[in-house]
Amino acid sequence: MDPCPFVRVTVGNLALKIPVASKPARSVVHPSSSPCFCKIKLNILNLPPQNAVVPCLPPDTQTLDNPATAATFHLSKSDLDRLTSKSIFASRLCLKISIYTGRRGTTCGVNSGRLLGRVSVPLDLAGTESKPSVFQNGWVSVGKGPNKGGSAAQTQFHLNVKAEPDPRFVFQFDGEPECSPQVFQIRGNIRQPVFTCKFSFRASADRTQRSRSLQSEQGSSRSWLSSFGSERERPGKERKGWSITVHDLSGSPVAAASMVTPFVASPGSDRVSRSNPGSWLILRPGDNTWKPWGRLEAWRERGGADGLGYRFELIPDTSGAGIVLAESTISLNKGGKFVLDLGSGSSNRLGPNSPGCSPRGSGDFGYGLWPYSMYRGFVMSAKVEGEGRCSKPAVEVSVQHVNCTEDAAAFVALAAAVDLSMDACRLFSQRLRKELCQQSDLVG
Repeated sequence: MDPCPFVRVTVGNLALKIPVASKPARSVVHPSSSPCFCKIKLNILNLPPQNAVVPCLPPDTQTLDNPATAATFHLSKSDLDRLTSKSIFASRLCLKISIYTGRRGTTCGVNSGRLLGRVSVPLDLAGTESKPSVFQNGWVSVGKGPNKGGSAAQTQFHLNVKAEPDPRFVFQFDGEPECSPQVFQIRGNIRQPVFTCKFSFRASADRTQRSRSLQSEQGSSRSWLSSFGSERERPGKERKGWSITVHDLSGSPVAAASMVTPFVASPGSDRVSRSNPGSWLILRPGDNTWKPWGRLEAWRERGGADGLGYRFELIPDTSGAGIVLAESTISLNKGGKFVLDLGSGSSNRLGPNSPGCSPRGSGDFGYGLWPYSMYRGFVMSAKVEGEGRCSKPAVEVSVQHVNCTEDAAAFVALAAAVDLSMDACRLFSQRLRKELCQQSDLVG
């Protein structure tokens, strides 16, 4: 499989040195008490701006001890072609950073932070799909000269801006997952079939969800599916038993996603709540059986705009607790991206608005998580459509995380589970398409 060229632009090593005014003044920023943040944007690409906290350092600081990544932008081959072609865009790409003091947020539509200054870093991305390039690394002056408080020194802002190759495998479902589609690998204008998917309903007695080619052993008849998912069988509104198996072109099963906890409407409502989510196991073949690789929980968020809330965790081979890698939301109306990105700086916090997340409560990533320290930087993304729209998930997987066909297939199965969760979390007052309903549901 040949990957597609991508480029990752990262901004990090942020810091501020604000001179101390010789005269006290109310308008002067006091680093010890005033939080600072910045907004980071690429000027001519349709990518959302990113926010990051900027630590303030004493004016006499000589060394910087803040290597964290603050923002990451991912550029596809089409983005690169547009920027490097002979057009009006070729010489205009730059990174714009606006630095503020005060707390983030808005009041009555007005930003609550006070602007300290702006920094612009020109970017020339020609050739960066094959070799890294550093555009800025060091201190720059911001603001309009001496502070009103009497200091002649200017505020100093430290940053590192670089671009690095980030090749990815790109996959596209040829239909909705519940319709058992083919999955194509995309490279430019080339579409090559690599997987087939089979959607089915898991019978209540078939809790181990084994494939015909994965023979069960006499001593391993225990159902580990039930140990990860709640086998609740409640009367009332529920969606359960969905399963999708990914096969390679020879017909061998190479990954699967199995709904192990039904999606159940909360008492007195028509929705799956965060307090009682449904869940999937993402499975990989091994030792003549299926082995759990990851667990996806999903629910319907409340709020001004309904969203699909999700949490994804890796499952260790041992009996240890799962390692949470992502917790975020996707718009149920517009759709969006499910993202595993362990290097997006300010987005590396578990929260409802972060696109990618760091592990929680397990020590520093890369040290306390063996053998999962191999998951670094961008891992994968899956783009899905909103409710009621035809969704053919597009999946991107970093080359560094694919060593075999089963690796790629596991991410494809995870993308299918995310897309199917959009349907599983639909209000129970709405009927699902026939492919998602068992015969008893259609009769009822």
